[in-house]
Amino acid sequence: MKSLALLSLGLSLLWCLASAAHALELSPMEAAGKRLYREGVSASGADVSARIGVSGTAVPAATVPCAGCHGADGRGRPEGGVRPPNIIWRRLSTPYGQQVRTGRSHPPYSDSALSHAIIEGIDPAGNALDSAMPRFVMSSQDQLNLVAYLKRIEDDRDPGVQTSTLRLGTLLPTQGAMAPLGETVGAVLKGALAAINEAGGIHGRQLELQVVDPGPDAQSAKAALQTLSGDDGVFALIAPLAPALDGRLGQWLEQAQLPWVGSVSLLGGESDSPLIFEPLPGTAEQLRALASYAQRHLTLAGQKTLIVYQEAEQDRQQAESLKQHLNTQGWTDVSLQAYPAGQPVGIGASTAQVQSLFFLGRSADFGPMSQALDDAGQRPYLFAASAQVPADVWQLPSAFSRRVLLAYPFIPGDWTPEGKAALADVRERSGLKGQYAVLQVDAYCSVLLVAEALRQIGRNPARAQLIKALEGLHDVQTGLTPLLGFGPGRRLGMSGAHVVTVDLQRKTFELVSPYTRITAAN
Repeated sequence: MKSLALLSLGLSLLWCLASAAHALELSPMEAAGKRLYREGVSASGADVSARIGVSGTAVPAATVPCAGCHGADGRGRPEGGVRPPNIIWRRLSTPYGQQVRTGRSHPPYSDSALSHAIIEGIDPAGNALDSAMPRFVMSSQDQLNLVAYLKRIEDDRDPGVQTSTLRLGTLLPTQGAMAPLGETVGAVLKGALAAINEAGGIHGRQLELQVVDPGPDAQSAKAALQTLSGDDGVFALIAPLAPALDGRLGQWLEQAQLPWVGSVSLLGGESDSPLIFEPLPGTAEQLRALASYAQRHLTLAGQKTLIVYQEAEQDRQQAESLKQHLNTQGWTDVSLQAYPAGQPVGIGASTAQVQSLFFLGRSADFGPMSQALDDAGQRPYLFAASAQVPADVWQLPSAFSRRVLLAYPFIPGDWTPEGKAALADVRERSGLKGQYAVLQVDAYCSVLLVAEALRQIGRNPARAQLIKALEGLHDVQTGLTPLLGFGPGRRLGMSGAHVVTVDLQRKTFELVSPYTRITAAN
């Protein structure tokens, strides 16, 4: 009997663990109610509207869904002078009823009483609810669906959220040319999260990291993303490296409503989703900073200018975008030149008389291109993001001394003692050196931003709240970069760059223009 009791206990524990590891399963009614609660949309396609304020102005419910005020978790949070109440069923149905802030009291809610509150705006005692509460117009079935979901909302957490843990995810290559980058970013993420966990985690939860290899192509990368975005997936993505997803990344993220914190455009990709928050400026922003400097200090806008890029659709789009930007800023003679992957940049008539050359190719091609230009007696100013030039820039032809200008998202002068110590601690934990410094800082800043947003949204996190909290981050001090911040229409933590020239004779870098934020005006 004792062994049977132990077996029964073991099976019960296994069942509890399995239940905790999987997302809440909702019935069809509850799932329909969830959509109505979060989106203001009926699963049947029927019209749902809301009457707002004393005048009862009718608007589509999708513009004022329940979750907009009460939160995805139903607990409500003060905003704009309005204090939406906690509407989880355990609280609404408590046997001793409720007393609201105005002093009114009412008995516990029943199913029908909750429907009356939703439709008529009255509580179980017949008191009128606050006029800020919309009065919804919906079918009887939609009412039943919504009430059914509200009974489960307390247990319906977003993927990745458990009682004592919160799971983040990332896509990092373990094979091929990008494997060293993936290893570096993974080491930074693990080290930074370990430091947070040792300090007690966030709101009592330890932060876990799930790493999936995106594989060699778009198909494998999409499958890896689906692994992280399903019901048993992660709460958010942090500093992924998956260039193959570019093009449809935003669409896939929005289908899953999965936030992404980490740079896409830093590696030349295109960020096209409000769910993507990038700490550091991408290649486009850095090249625009270089163009602004060249126009203001080198008076090159009226000279012959060439944009060199490697033949690929993504690079072509970036090159055309840069050309359009230069034209709008008054550059009058700008042309494009593509070169095939694996082949040298063509030097000839197209490069003759060029005074400015913006490079959008691969770092391995920058040195041979500059050597070919030097051999042809052509020495234009060369502009590139720092990630697009070889690490050993001292091998460039000496004739280009102080004619190579590079954009840097941050420089040593941005590093505070606290920031340096924090990054040094992460590196020590992971055995890292200074390789791929920009990616290290980007990954570290991604952790800082996610951690700060999680602290702000409290003990009951939801993805929608994370997105809103990230939007509200302003002037975040990382100790490694200029101040970072986002906004409702802004998904780049910083937009601009420092401009540095290379003195090839003295083998020194010289800051010629401190960080300047790039706006539509420049």
